[in-house]
Amino acid sequence: MCLTGVDYFSTLGYQPGIAALAAGALSPVATLVLVLITVFAALPMYRRVAEESPHGDGSLSMLERLLSYWPSKVLVLCLIGFVATGFIITITLSAADATAHLIENPYLHEALEGRNVVVTLALLVALAGVFLKGSKEAIGVAVVLVVAYLGLSLVVIGRAAVELGDHPTAFSDWTSAMTLEHSAPFGIIGAALPVCPALALGLSGFETGVVVMPLVKGDAGDTEAHPVGRIRNAKKLLTTAALIMSVMLLGSSLVTTLLIPHEQFEPGGEANGRALAYLAHELFGDAFGTVYDAATIGILWFAGASAMAGLLNIVPRYLPRYGMAPDWARSTRPLVLVLSFIAAVVTLAFGASVDQQAGAYATGVLALMTSAAIAVFLAELRRGHRGTAAFFAVVSAVFVYTFAVTIVDRPEGLLIAGVFIALIVVISVWSRIARSTELRVLQVVYDDGARAMLDDAALGPQPMRFIANKRQAGDRDEYREKSLEIRMFNHLNARQGAIFLEVEISDASDFETTVHVTSEVVGGHRVLRATGPSVPNVLAAVLLDVRDRMSKPPHAYFEWSQKAPGQNVLRFLIAGEGDVPPLVHEILRRAEPEESRRPHIHVGG
Repeated sequence: MCLTGVDYFSTLGYQPGIAALAAGALSPVATLVLVLITVFAALPMYRRVAEESPHGDGSLSMLERLLSYWPSKVLVLCLIGFVATGFIITITLSAADATAHLIENPYLHEALEGRNVVVTLALLVALAGVFLKGSKEAIGVAVVLVVAYLGLSLVVIGRAAVELGDHPTAFSDWTSAMTLEHSAPFGIIGAALPVCPALALGLSGFETGVVVMPLVKGDAGDTEAHPVGRIRNAKKLLTTAALIMSVMLLGSSLVTTLLIPHEQFEPGGEANGRALAYLAHELFGDAFGTVYDAATIGILWFAGASAMAGLLNIVPRYLPRYGMAPDWARSTRPLVLVLSFIAAVVTLAFGASVDQQAGAYATGVLALMTSAAIAVFLAELRRGHRGTAAFFAVVSAVFVYTFAVTIVDRPEGLLIAGVFIALIVVISVWSRIARSTELRVLQVVYDDGARAMLDDAALGPQPMRFIANKRQAGDRDEYREKSLEIRMFNHLNARQGAIFLEVEISDASDFETTVHVTSEVVGGHRVLRATGPSVPNVLAAVLLDVRDRMSKPPHAYFEWSQKAPGQNVLRFLIAGEGDVPPLVHEILRRAEPEESRRPHIHVGG
């Protein structure tokens, strides 16, 4: 909870100030509305996501399962773009706000003033260093920081509540300020609603909570397919974090709004981005205030840890599996370096400004939560749970509205998310093309008939010969005509037996797969049928597997494609077909460097 909570709880460092700037006297009411959305919308939604995706895939896997083929992959790539936006900006914005707390501290102000970018970059390097050391160390640091920060924040809020007792007019002045323009309670609530999107920053804690679920301990009887204990404990994690944060948000918003002059929240004011820290210095003096600053700086610096942990979990689960990232993207340390470099570039682009990054942060977070709400709604609808589906339809509408308001109010957030999406798509397409001739088959599995056919062929003359065929009618005449053509083009006599080898495309958008092979005898012709995402890759995998079973490498016979080269390239990348013979040869060449052990490819016609 502390690892995911460093992001969620750290928003106390800047959320009260953002709320005061956005809503003024209505800040506590707007915060109350946000708490209600958190407890009665976001929490039930992500408890449901935890059930559906207990292996750290988050809501993305739910949407991935709703679609198939390339639309599923494109949707996931776009959502990963929003994930990258929300999580990278979490890292950079939190580090920038930690820098702001450092610079505003009276003991450090003179030495650090004007060095926001340098200090922020140093904090990012330190964060990367923790993850290069190891994830256990990151969790240990998170526990210390969260306990210290929440404890000190509770002390500040409690002392501020006592201070309100010494200012009997503070509460009446606040209510008068609210009712000055909105006399009716519903008018106050209506005015507070449009402000809620600006306060939704901390809700990213829910997404990181489900993304790091593999770190949650389950029961001894948990299985990979049914980790009941992990799901139950993850729900406890989400609920506990939401309740703690709801209490802290309401308390901090109320005391900061009532005790801090509004001009101090404005840019350049002493409470800008550090409302609770301002109260800590005002109510306890600079010594305690410095201790509170240290705790705030620590948790804000480490808030990027939950985002980093989320990215380190979610990127390897999707992009390498799609063939849309190099294989090293599965490794933690190289990925930490890449993500840290991106965070440094973002920091330089925004000049380490918290205000300038807030729009992009909210856009990324709300896009993820909106997609999660829609995914849960569709999942419940498909199960026939009409009442639950209706509830999540309302939740989806709330998040769609919040997302739309955020885009209208801060359109630069969508632009930044678009940049991340474009970069991910370009890199993904490049990687998919670069890796297109890799052997992408995890294993070849034969049914009993196919295994018996190969065993029987192994007793005959070697090498074993295969005729590659794209099945049309699948009748006796097709195989007879194909056999005659191949034998004529390649000068094979009738005594040299051959087995037909066919491939049925399953989902060409998949990258790594297990190939399943079945068998059939049609009019005396032996046929092996394999299923996989790419014809050349499946053929190469079967030939290599047969090579390992026989005394000599097998031979395979093909016809030339009659389509144009450019058309064949597109057919290969999109549909898994194309000009098969040269592609099979290239895959075999890359997979087996030793030529004497490589299956032989013959092309005629």
